[in-house]
Amino acid sequence: MAGFVLAVIVILSVFIGTSYYISDRVYHGIASFFPNVRFWPILTVFLIFAVIMTLGFGRSMLPMPEGIKHVFGVISAYYMGIFIYLLLFTMAADLIMLVPKLMRLPFTDFKYFNGFVTAGVLIFTCITCVYGFVNARQIDHVSYEIQLQDKTDVSDLNLVMISDLHLGSVGSEERLDEIVKEINSLKPDVVCIAGDFFDTDYASVQNPEAAVKTLQGINSVFGVYACFGNHDAGKTVSQMVSFMEKANINLLRDEYVVIDERLVLVGRLDSSPIGGYGTEKRKELSEYLKDENSDLPVVVLDHNPSNIHTYTNEVDLILCGHTHKGQLFPAGLITGMMYTVDYGYYQKDAQSPRVIVTSGIGYWGMPMRVGTNSEIVSIKII
Repeated sequence: MAGFVLAVIVILSVFIGTSYYISDRVYHGIASFFPNVRFWPILTVFLIFAVIMTLGFGRSMLPMPEGIKHVFGVISAYYMGIFIYLLLFTMAADLIMLVPKLMRLPFTDFKYFNGFVTAGVLIFTCITCVYGFVNARQIDHVSYEIQLQDKTDVSDLNLVMISDLHLGSVGSEERLDEIVKEINSLKPDVVCIAGDFFDTDYASVQNPEAAVKTLQGINSVFGVYACFGNHDAGKTVSQMVSFMEKANINLLRDEYVVIDERLVLVGRLDSSPIGGYGTEKRKELSEYLKDENSDLPVVVLDHNPSNIHTYTNEVDLILCGHTHKGQLFPAGLITGMMYTVDYGYYQKDAQSPRVIVTSGIGYWGMPMRVGTNSEIVSIKII
């Protein structure tokens, strides 16, 4: 609990500091048009949202009714996206205008200069956020063909993959019907879910019974299989497991199944689960994957692509998620530096496993995507 309180203090301090910075810039912009405006009302509004945003993202630890937690969660999720781009565009405006101001160019002395700069920041923020909110709900279809040699023929099997649904996040349950319809439209033989099915706290799922019923509607010849991601953990993990059983989703927790006696599908526990899996720990692949099926293609569901270097040629294909491809520009530049592959297809060399990293079907935190897309992946192994 002490760690949680410290984290809240640190996060709140950062939000308050940046909120003060944004408030100051907005105030000077408005004041250039309306000299009688006061700073404190503007700052107070930003500070109130900073507090709500902090409480919203830490709501699972708060002793309050679930309904109030949900309200905090919705407000904080939408405001966080707005806040991020308001901060980024404000900083960008300051940097862009720094040189003209230092050079004392004549237009910087224009009475309404700060006002027009602020108006530009607000317009760009509005356009970006509206686009991000709308784009997050769109679903792209992405397909890959993976060539394997000296393996059992599975070219007629259609593998469909999703990840990072983050069920319980804002808007996630409302999208389930559409996601299931899009999956079924691909006529999958096997559906693979590469982790982060839940958004850390099972209690954040508003209507689990309806979600179960919707997910039971996935039509897959050989079933639906999933591994756990870093958010599929913590105190409510047993409820998550029960939910997936009811939804006819086969959860692979460091174990494998043989699909149609032609393909080996492995599901890994996440390497860094938030809150852990109780006494359950991630095992070494060699502890349970036997070589008796060495002629069959081996596909592994491992949520985090940072683990891909731990595999050798005993595995043919690794399916990952986790990165969201950054979710919001310019975060994709960071994930691109953090991971060997943060999105798409990768193979280190001819002896190494193939890797596919998806940007995910859902989103974490903000119901926004800028510079990335929500997607469903189709895979053919030929």
